[in-house]
Amino acid sequence: MPTYARNPVEFVRGKGTRLWDDEGTEYLDFLAGISVTQIGHAHPALLRAVSEQAERLMHVGNLFYTEPGIRLAERLARRSLGGRLFLCNSGTEAVECAIKLCRRHREGGGFVVLEGGFHGRTMGALSATPQEARQAPFAPLVPGFTTVPRDDPDALAAAVNDGTAGVIAEVIQGESGIRPLRPEVLAAAREACDRHGALLVLDEIQCGMGRTGALWAWERLGVRPDVMTVAKGLAGGLPVGACVSAPAHAALFRAGDHGSTFAGGPVVAAAANAVLDVIDDEAFLASVGERGDRLAAGLRGLGLDVRGAGLMLGFATDDGPGLARRLLLEQRLVVNATGPDTVRLLPPLTVSEAEIDDAVGRVGAALE
Repeated sequence: MPTYARNPVEFVRGKGTRLWDDEGTEYLDFLAGISVTQIGHAHPALLRAVSEQAERLMHVGNLFYTEPGIRLAERLARRSLGGRLFLCNSGTEAVECAIKLCRRHREGGGFVVLEGGFHGRTMGALSATPQEARQAPFAPLVPGFTTVPRDDPDALAAAVNDGTAGVIAEVIQGESGIRPLRPEVLAAAREACDRHGALLVLDEIQCGMGRTGALWAWERLGVRPDVMTVAKGLAGGLPVGACVSAPAHAALFRAGDHGSTFAGGPVVAAAANAVLDVIDDEAFLASVGERGDRLAAGLRGLGLDVRGAGLMLGFATDDGPGLARRLLLEQRLVVNATGPDTVRLLPPLTVSEAEIDDAVGRVGAALE
């Protein structure tokens, strides 16, 4: 079905931060499958974990336990909110789970979401994504979602009331152009949720898993959510996501409230554990911040207006889609545009300093 505006390139192989197309042309990957191949293409530890687990056991379903899934759930909970989690197959599924969890917390309650947010394309997640072009063709959507301006903490606080089930927000809005939320906005969300007994849901699907130089972007701002959604880079290229709750909300679901045939299977769980083995390291995360600073400085040296944190960066341009396409086809640099005026860069977290300098040079050449 014609759901994607694909570029005229067929990739057949990847290694580290490099991709090769079907004609043998080499590209520098600064998109990472949209923040997915977090530790680069064909990382040996990831390949080994997937291969060894596939040889032992691929699938039994969630009527039974498997060791990789148990281990992944325990370490994700321990390294985030300390409660329980639901393993799923994608980011949008994690958001759907979070919406249902909030409704279990406050039956019939509404939601407050932020202008410019993006949380997925299934009907519940789309209802939490206040973008007219995405929503209008599929109306009517799930009712009960109130939108407030992205940078107005007072408006957010005023929108939350005793009937609110949850506030849903990205710490850094990805699809709307790499736009970090102001700390005051997140602080206002936390305070309003505490005052009215609502749940604060932070969407870490794109900005989590070490992307900003911290394991979770909310850690950098000191605002702890009640619920967190994570996916994309969690398994380095295999489909897995998670909706994580704090201990106080860990038992809201009852048996049969939610489920998934494939979610958290042993192969994808083994992959996620291998990715966490690499990323969940203080020195590694510090290097992500340092390399992000290097990339941002290089782009600013070209006169660009850069937004973001760590290796989740975007820069403003009058022709985002056109420049992104030129970078791909002329400079062999894989990036993409988010909207009409932003080019987004999300390289693997294992990118080298030399590759960063190379990418900056390619952007400069395309601008010239």
